[in-house]
Amino acid sequence: MDIKDIQNLVRFVAKAGVSEVKYKNKDFEIYIKTPLGGEPVSYVTPQVSYQTPFSAPAASPVSASNDNSEAANAADDSKYITIKSPMIGTFYRKPSPDKEVFANVGDSVTEGKVVCVIEAMKLFNQIESEVSGKIVKILVEDASPVEYDQPLFLVDPS
Repeated sequence: MDIKDIQNLVRFVAKAGVSEVKYKNKDFEIYIKTPLGGEPVSYVTPQVSYQTPFSAPAASPVSASNDNSEAANAADDSKYITIKSPMIGTFYRKPSPDKEVFANVGDSVTEGKVVCVIEAMKLFNQIESEVSGKIVKILVEDASPVEYDQPLFLVDPS
Protein backbone atom coordinates (compact mmCIF):
# COMPACT_ATOMS: atom_id res chain seq x y z
CA MET A 1 0.00 0.00 0.00
CA ASP A 2 1.51 3.32 -1.03
CA ILE A 3 0.88 6.84 0.29
CA LYS A 4 -1.88 7.54 -2.26
CA ASP A 5 -3.79 4.45 -1.12
CA ILE A 6 -3.45 5.54 2.51
CA GLN A 7 -4.67 9.06 1.70
CA ASN A 8 -7.66 7.62 -0.17
CA LEU A 9 -8.45 5.37 2.78
CA VAL A 10 -8.34 8.32 5.18
CA ARG A 11 -10.67 10.34 2.93
CA PHE A 12 -13.06 7.39 2.67
CA VAL A 13 -13.15 6.95 6.47
CA ALA A 14 -13.78 10.67 6.99
CA LYS A 15 -16.65 10.71 4.46
CA ALA A 16 -18.18 7.48 5.78
CA GLY A 17 -18.71 8.98 9.22
CA VAL A 18 -16.98 6.08 10.96
CA SER A 19 -15.10 6.80 14.16
CA GLU A 20 -12.33 4.24 13.72
CA VAL A 21 -11.04 1.76 11.16
CA LYS A 22 -8.36 -0.88 11.51
CA TYR A 23 -6.85 -2.43 8.40
CA LYS A 24 -4.43 -5.31 8.68
CA ASN A 25 -2.40 -6.86 5.92
CA LYS A 26 0.40 -9.43 6.01
CA ASP A 27 2.92 -6.60 5.49
CA PHE A 28 1.54 -3.88 7.72
CA GLU A 29 -1.31 -2.66 9.90
CA ILE A 30 -3.02 0.77 9.84
CA TYR A 31 -5.37 2.24 12.40
CA ILE A 32 -7.37 5.39 11.55
CA LYS A 33 -9.36 7.23 14.17
CA THR A 34 -11.48 10.25 13.29
CA PRO A 35 -12.63 12.81 15.86
CA LEU A 36 -16.16 12.30 17.16
CA GLY A 37 -17.05 9.63 14.64
CA GLY A 38 -17.62 11.81 11.60
CA GLU A 39 -19.14 14.78 13.39
CA PRO A 40 -17.75 18.08 12.22
CA VAL A 41 -14.85 19.34 14.27
CA SER A 42 -14.94 22.94 15.41
CA TYR A 43 -11.80 24.76 16.33
CA VAL A 44 -12.04 27.63 18.78
CA THR A 45 -9.45 30.33 18.55
CA PRO A 46 -8.53 31.98 21.84
CA GLN A 47 -9.59 35.56 22.22
CA VAL A 48 -6.63 37.83 22.67
CA SER A 49 -6.92 41.44 23.70
CA TYR A 50 -4.21 43.90 22.86
CA GLN A 51 -3.57 47.20 24.56
CA THR A 52 -1.68 49.93 22.87
CA PRO A 53 0.45 52.23 24.98
CA PHE A 54 -1.46 55.22 23.59
CA SER A 55 -4.92 54.22 24.77
CA ALA A 56 -5.35 54.95 28.44
CA PRO A 57 -8.77 54.60 30.07
CA ALA A 58 -10.14 57.54 31.98
CA ALA A 59 -9.22 57.17 35.64
CA SER A 60 -11.95 57.15 38.23
CA PRO A 61 -11.50 57.50 41.99
CA VAL A 62 -12.40 53.83 42.48
CA SER A 63 -9.82 52.56 39.98
CA ALA A 64 -7.16 54.82 41.47
CA SER A 65 -7.63 53.21 44.89
CA ASN A 66 -7.42 49.76 43.29
CA ASP A 67 -4.17 50.76 41.56
CA ASN A 68 -2.75 51.85 44.91
CA SER A 69 -3.66 48.54 46.56
CA GLU A 70 -2.14 46.62 43.62
CA ALA A 71 1.04 48.67 43.90
CA ALA A 72 1.15 47.94 47.64
CA ASN A 73 0.75 44.20 46.95
CA ALA A 74 3.54 44.34 44.37
CA ALA A 75 5.78 46.08 46.90
CA ASP A 76 4.95 43.42 49.49
CA ASP A 77 5.71 40.63 46.98
CA SER A 78 9.11 42.13 46.14
CA LYS A 79 10.60 40.85 49.40
CA TYR A 80 9.72 37.27 48.44
CA ILE A 81 11.66 34.90 46.20
CA THR A 82 9.76 33.40 43.26
CA ILE A 83 10.00 29.74 42.28
CA LYS A 84 9.47 29.70 38.51
CA SER A 85 8.59 26.98 36.05
CA PRO A 86 11.66 25.63 34.25
CA MET A 87 9.52 24.30 31.36
CA ILE A 88 6.21 24.36 29.54
CA GLY A 89 3.69 21.79 30.75
CA THR A 90 0.85 21.08 33.18
CA PHE A 91 1.31 22.04 36.84
CA TYR A 92 0.31 19.51 39.53
CA ARG A 93 0.53 20.01 43.28
CA LYS A 94 0.28 16.25 43.99
CA PRO A 95 2.38 13.31 42.77
CA SER A 96 -0.88 11.46 42.00
CA PRO A 97 -4.60 12.11 42.61
CA ASP A 98 -4.73 9.95 45.74
CA LYS A 99 -1.62 11.46 47.39
CA GLU A 100 -1.15 14.57 49.52
CA VAL A 101 0.06 17.86 48.03
CA PHE A 102 3.80 18.52 47.99
CA ALA A 103 3.52 21.93 49.66
CA ASN A 104 0.83 24.23 51.08
CA VAL A 105 0.84 27.91 51.97
CA GLY A 106 2.66 28.26 55.28
CA ASP A 107 4.80 25.13 54.81
CA SER A 108 8.53 25.41 55.27
CA VAL A 109 10.65 24.31 52.34
CA THR A 110 14.33 23.63 52.11
CA GLU A 111 16.57 23.84 49.10
CA GLY A 112 16.06 20.72 46.99
CA LYS A 113 12.60 19.83 48.40
CA VAL A 114 10.05 18.88 45.72
CA VAL A 115 7.26 21.47 45.63
CA CYS A 116 5.30 20.31 42.55
CA VAL A 117 5.47 18.31 39.34
CA ILE A 118 5.11 19.53 35.78
CA GLU A 119 3.94 17.10 33.13
CA ALA A 120 5.52 17.63 29.75
CA MET A 121 5.07 15.12 26.93
CA LYS A 122 3.76 12.42 29.29
CA LEU A 123 6.78 12.81 31.60
CA PHE A 124 6.30 14.04 35.16
CA ASN A 125 9.18 16.30 36.14
CA GLN A 126 9.69 17.02 39.83
CA ILE A 127 10.31 20.70 40.51
CA GLU A 128 12.53 21.36 43.50
CA SER A 129 12.77 24.50 45.59
CA GLU A 130 15.84 26.57 44.89
CA VAL A 131 15.61 28.38 48.23
CA SER A 132 14.82 27.67 51.86
CA GLY A 133 11.96 29.50 53.52
CA LYS A 134 8.20 29.51 53.99
CA ILE A 135 5.68 29.32 51.12
CA VAL A 136 3.64 32.50 51.19
CA LYS A 137 1.56 32.12 48.04
CA ILE A 138 0.79 29.51 45.37
CA LEU A 139 0.36 31.40 42.11
CA VAL A 140 -0.97 28.60 39.86
CA GLU A 141 -4.10 26.47 40.07
CA ASP A 142 -3.66 22.70 40.21
CA ALA A 143 -3.79 20.90 36.82
CA SER A 144 -3.41 24.12 34.84
CA PRO A 145 -0.99 24.78 31.99
CA VAL A 146 2.17 26.75 32.72
CA GLU A 147 4.69 28.51 30.53
CA TYR A 148 8.47 28.59 30.74
CA ASP A 149 9.64 30.97 33.49
CA GLN A 150 6.10 31.46 34.83
CA PRO A 151 6.02 32.17 38.60
CA LEU A 152 4.66 29.21 40.58
CA PHE A 153 5.31 29.97 44.25
CA LEU A 154 6.31 32.93 46.42
CA VAL A 155 8.73 32.00 49.22
CA ASP A 156 9.64 34.14 52.23
CA PRO A 157 13.36 33.44 52.76
CA SER A 158 13.46 34.87 56.31
